[in-house]
Amino acid sequence: MEAPTTNPAAPPQPTPSYHELREVLWLFLRLGFTAFGGPAAHIAMMREEVVRRRHWISNERFVDLIGVTNLIPGPSSTELAIYLGYLQAGWPGLLVAGVCFIGPAMLIVLALAWAYVTYGALPQIGWLFYGIQPVVVAIVAQAIWNLGRTIFTGPLAVGLALVVLVCYFLGVNVLILLLGGAALYGVLRLLISRRRTKTPVVSVAVPLLATNLRADLQPLIARLGAGAVAAAPSVSLGLVFLTFLKLGSVVYGSGYTLLAFLRTDLVQNLHWLTDKQLLDAISIGQFTPGPVFTTATFIGYVIGGWPAALLATLAMFLPSFALIALIHPVASRLRQATWTATLLDGVNAAALALMTGVLVQLGQHALTDILTVAIAILAFVILLRFKLNSVWLILAGAVIGLLRFWIVGM
Repeated sequence: MEAPTTNPAAPPQPTPSYHELREVLWLFLRLGFTAFGGPAAHIAMMREEVVRRRHWISNERFVDLIGVTNLIPGPSSTELAIYLGYLQAGWPGLLVAGVCFIGPAMLIVLALAWAYVTYGALPQIGWLFYGIQPVVVAIVAQAIWNLGRTIFTGPLAVGLALVVLVCYFLGVNVLILLLGGAALYGVLRLLISRRRTKTPVVSVAVPLLATNLRADLQPLIARLGAGAVAAAPSVSLGLVFLTFLKLGSVVYGSGYTLLAFLRTDLVQNLHWLTDKQLLDAISIGQFTPGPVFTTATFIGYVIGGWPAALLATLAMFLPSFALIALIHPVASRLRQATWTATLLDGVNAAALALMTGVLVQLGQHALTDILTVAIAILAFVILLRFKLNSVWLILAGAVIGLLRFWIVGM
C-alpha cells in the first residue's frame, strides 16, 4: 500500500506492466457501465475502488487529486478517472481509463439518441419526457442547493452570484460572466485583504490580468463561431467540433454548469436545438451511467446524425485528456497557490448563478401543470431527505408520464 502523501504530482511508474494496464481497463470499463448518479457518486465509487479495495493511492492523495481536477475546466469525475489511470499505468493508463469510462455511456446515449430521433414523434415518447423533465429540474435544483451550502461562505460570494444572475437574465455572454466574475471576485478579495494586511498586489496581478485577457478573448472566439454558422446553410461538422471543443475547454465544475453554455450556444446563438430538445438531452444524460457530459453525444446525433455525435463527443472530452497531461507536472504548485484558490471561488460562485438562471428557464418549459410541479417538488424533497440515486427518480418520472398517457388515451 502506498504511503500517505499530499503531493499529487508524484510521477507514475515509467513502464507500466500489462497487469496494471489490464486492471485499469477493467475497473473503468465496469464503472463506465455502472456509475449512475452524477459526479459525486462517481467520485465516491472511485474512492471505494482505488483507495479501500485496490490500495492504489492513499486517501489523502485521493483528496488532493479531487482538488487538482477542480482547478481545471471540464468534467471533474471524468478527469479524476483519467488522472487515476495515468498515475497507475502512465500514458497508456491515461488513455485507457478515459476511453473506458466515457465509451459505455457514449454508446448507450447514441442508441437512445437514435430511438429519440426515430420514434420521437410518437405520443408515448412525449409523455415519457413529460414525467422525466420535472425530475431533471429537481435534480439540478438539488445540486444548486448542495453546492450553494459549500460555495456561499460569505456575503461576497452571495453578492457576486446575484450580480451574475441579473446579468445573465439581461443577456450578457456566459463566458464573460464566468471568467469576469472570477476576476471581479479575485480583485474584491484582494482589496479586502490589502485593507486588512496592507500586502502588495504584485503576486496576484499577473494571474488576474491573464484571467481578464481570457475573458476578453473568449467572446471574440464565440462571435467568430457564430459568424461561421450564420454563413453556413446547414450544420457544419467542423463547426460542431469547434463548438464542443470550446465547451469542453471552458466549462468548470459539474455537468450542470454545462447547461448554461449549452443553452446559450446551441439554443440562443446557433439555433440547433429548442429548449424542449435541450431538456430531453439533459434527461438522457441523467438517465445513463458515466459522465453527464455525454449529453454532447445525444445533441450531436440530433443535429447531425452519428458523425456529428462522434465528433461532438471527441471534442467535448479531448480537453480533459490534454489538461490532465499538462497539469500533472505543476499540480502541487497550483494546489498551493492562494490566487488560484481565490479565482476558483469566484468561478464557483459565478457558475452557480448561471446554473440558477438556466434552472429558471428550463423550469418554465418543464413545469407546465399541477402534476409536473408536484413531481418536481416531491423529487426535490426526496433527493434532499433520503439521498436517493437520481436514476430511480427518473425512472419513476417516466412511469408517471406513461401512466398519464395511458389514462388520457383511455
